[in-house]
Amino acid sequence: MTETPQAEFPLADEVREKLRKVSTATLTTLLLRRGFKNTFMKAVYPIAPGKRQMVGEAYTLRLVPFREDLGSIFSRDNSRDVQRVTVETIPPGHVLVIDSRGDAGAASCGEILVMRMMVRGVEGIVTDGGFRDSPSIGALDIPTYQSAPAAPPIMVKHYPVEANGVIACGGLTVFPGDVVVGDQEGVVVVPRAIAAEIADEAVEKEDIEEFIALCVLAGEPINDIYPPTPALLERHAEWARNGRKSNAMERMKA
Repeated sequence: MTETPQAEFPLADEVREKLRKVSTATLTTLLLRRGFKNTFMKAVYPIAPGKRQMVGEAYTLRLVPFREDLGSIFSRDNSRDVQRVTVETIPPGHVLVIDSRGDAGAASCGEILVMRMMVRGVEGIVTDGGFRDSPSIGALDIPTYQSAPAAPPIMVKHYPVEANGVIACGGLTVFPGDVVVGDQEGVVVVPRAIAAEIADEAVEKEDIEEFIALCVLAGEPINDIYPPTPALLERHAEWARNGRKSNAMERMKA
């Protein structure tokens, strides 16, 4: 039996901040270079595009199909209900990732619970199902991602059975402690063991691509600059040494 690769220490602030500055597109490319092909959640979208970048360690919740002998939504014991306990125990700075089996036929969560997690400092919430009260949730100051809106209450389709175990969400395996990054395109899961290295590489890659974009806007063809050639990398280094001034690029072209 494979052990869950739990994080032994909190995600470093500097790693978190680097990941806030890079795109999920960049991260998927770097993960692919390391052999990780399946890292971007399928059919999971931001409820309200334009929110801040979401970066945090995964804290998971697993939902199974509801069965009528499991109880009633109208008579739940909040002290024992796995969903409610999770809302009150997920650590600040973490991302709640909900395994809803890709089923948005009923809500995986609603506005009041999302609001409570926001107040507690939770970084964001992701489900491959749906939220009820989606318009109101989209107005809250917390990034949220779903497959589709889902107005019916949770127990029309789902029953929460486990917190912080290994789950599937959006077609990905998610371990507690994995690093979850969300932007306007969607959500990427980065294995915790390589998160710091990926963050460093992503910042460097996007810095180089910023310079390439300046070259393209200046009229250069992509043949000799993208993917970056050794000559392009030398020009980029000179640009960086010159304070990242666009006219440095023109001097180097002359």
